Amino acid sequence: MRKSLGAKPYLFPMPVLMIATYNEDGSVDCMNAAWGGTADYEKIAISLDSSHKTTDNIIRNKEFTVSIGIKEYVTECDYLGIVSGKQVKDKFAKSGFHAIDSEKVHAPTIKELPLTLECTLDRITEEEGLVIGNIVNVTVDDSILTDGKIDMKKFHVITFDQANNTYIELGEKVADAFKIGLKLK
Repeated sequence: MRKSLGAKPYLFPMPVLMIATYNEDGSVDCMNAAWGGTADYEKIAISLDSSHKTTDNIIRNKEFTVSIGIKEYVTECDYLGIVSGKQVKDKFAKSGFHAIDSEKVHAPTIKELPLTLECTLDRITEEEGLVIGNIVNVTVDDSILTDGKIDMKKFHVITFDQANNTYIELGEKVADAFKIGLKLK
């Protein structure tokens, strides 16, 4: 038996996206945005309305980074999602995170988060409040690599469970993609 829950944004898993930009004074701004994902091979789409300091910075700078939240820093990631950069000017410093300049864009990379997408602004859709970015580079810390590839057993990605307002760590491998289905071919 199935139960109707109505119109809800229940798409799983929902990544914990940490969007980082530079403020007008050169200080670091970062926010936690749960609603987003890849929109094409080299594009990302993130739901950010105009009330965010981060949105203002993206419009002004035309560049930003997106890192993925991890279990080891869930407290810091959550803090950056519940505190507004418009109300707390030094919220990034208070998070305890550290930033370095990104390689390909004028935006900060968060040192503690091992995977970062460096992006340029493609466009913002006014009606939906979607920020569409071009992924120009991805940097990754060696700590999550095995044989030059991202190893999900080392990369403790957290996802946002919007049905229960919790963070969940991604789990174990289930099968090999594009192979297991060949059994039915």
